[in-house]
Amino acid sequence: MGQVQWTIKSLLEWTTAYFNQKNLAQARLEAEVLLARVLEVDRVYLYVHYSQPVGRQERELFKTNIKRRLTGEPLAYITGVKEFMSLEFALSPQVLIPRPETELLVETALDLLKFYERPRICEVGTGSGAIAVSLGHYCPEAQIMAGDISEAALLVASHNAKRLAASVDFRWGSLLEPFVMEQPFDLIVANLPYISPEEYAALPSEIKLFEPQLALLAPGDGLGLYRDLKPQALDLLKADGYILWEIGAGQGDAAREMMEGFAEVEIIKDLAGRDRLIKARKG
Repeated sequence: MGQVQWTIKSLLEWTTAYFNQKNLAQARLEAEVLLARVLEVDRVYLYVHYSQPVGRQERELFKTNIKRRLTGEPLAYITGVKEFMSLEFALSPQVLIPRPETELLVETALDLLKFYERPRICEVGTGSGAIAVSLGHYCPEAQIMAGDISEAALLVASHNAKRLAASVDFRWGSLLEPFVMEQPFDLIVANLPYISPEEYAALPSEIKLFEPQLALLAPGDGLGLYRDLKPQALDLLKADGYILWEIGAGQGDAAREMMEGFAEVEIIKDLAGRDRLIKARKG
């Protein structure tokens, strides 16, 4: 980056122009996020201290992160964090990056939980812990358990629970198997892999090359894991307990058809009008 005196302003301008040349959609935002992370400040600080010089060590790390981003590595893995439900979650490449659309699941769950004093909740396939930890943060009176088949994911989830002061009992295992000896739950939530092999093949390389396939790819039509989960959920739900599961766009009809044994089955759409959640009560 030459021998000039690099300031926050000049670094942001140079990086934004460079990212624009490389056709990054949010060039300025990404430049700000990367620089703020390197300097260990928030983005507001960058504007208040526009003329502040940036030292050589910080510039070298910033340069490294620019190179990583241009390989397609997601911004969240480079910074090691992602905001979800107005909370900052630590990430590693062993867990899926939380998506904004999944906030609908948490918001819908919190609406349901208003009717319970001490609800018992279980999350299946917790990943980074974004769902379970968010529920624990915003509904501290809840008793929350969460499981995952990935031990690496459970380490990330446990770390997030500690840093956000959420009480969650994490267990290792497949689907609801770690909880078969537990008392029944009021609510079982899940955001399991639901992308079919055909859909997975068409995903952007940024996702396929960097995010864990285990957290994305599902067999058959994408609902295979949910079909396996359904009878387990029926066994572990209280009478009138609910499931709330995230599904893919266009999977609503197939998801509804597999919910025999449940009452009041509802497909909830996201703001774009796409199938996003299946909500059902144990009949």
